[in-house]
Amino acid sequence: MNNQSKPCPTIARIWRGRTTAAKADEYARYLYEHGIRPLEEKALGVQLLREDRASESELVTISYWESVEAMSRFAGPDPRRIHHLERDPEFLIELPSGVQVLEIVTASGRTGGDA
Repeated sequence: MNNQSKPCPTIARIWRGRTTAAKADEYARYLYEHGIRPLEEKALGVQLLREDRASESELVTISYWESVEAMSRFAGPDPRRIHHLERDPEFLIELPSGVQVLEIVTASGRTGGDA
């Protein structure tokens, strides 16, 4: 599984945001267009997850990177710094103050893709 043309991810960058149930569909579309699509061109992979609750929805973005250095080329010198989208204040219940940057210790199986 060691493909020379595709580096393996060693870092996951996780962002979380909450919006009201009424705004969830619109925000998910906005987040995809303005947040996920740029990541698709830079990260090794990206996932957008959503959990709908009674009065709110949580959206989680996980992007995968070959290294902290590669992630920093996209996110800037502090990869934990949030880069809010222009309309985030309009949609989000509260603006997140940071992201998680986690080392991938082990991974197996198949995930997402273009399904």
